Amino acid sequence: MIYLMDTHVWVWWHTAPEKLSSKVRDTIINLDATDQLLMSVISVWEVAKLVEKNRLRLGIEIDQWVAQALTMSHFQLLPLSPEIAIESTRLPQPFHQDPSDQMIVASARLFDATVLTVDQLILSYPHVRALW
Repeated sequence: MIYLMDTHVWVWWHTAPEKLSSKVRDTIINLDATDQLLMSVISVWEVAKLVEKNRLRLGIEIDQWVAQALTMSHFQLLPLSPEIAIESTRLPQPFHQDPSDQMIVASARLFDATVLTVDQLILSYPHVRALW
């Protein structure tokens, strides 16, 4: 299986895993050799913006935190490719206008991944698989 972490799942995995649902926690813990865990690079930007606006405190410098948080088993950071950027503008409507969520959902659709998220707008979007 291929899974794509929403930004908050990545942050909570490293800072407050008790906030994750048992399904998401078990999914990440029990990945097997054929599973992939993806994350859009847009999530790094989102975390950096949250730190910049003092909406998230990590206890260490953002660049150090990101470097540590990117070292997960089965993990692959997805770059923002032209295909993802274009797909984000072609999502079947209705979908909300948050550009980060659009990139995350577009990435999941292109990589046939299940989004790990608590976001009800993504969970209820019928054009992508999501798990909470």
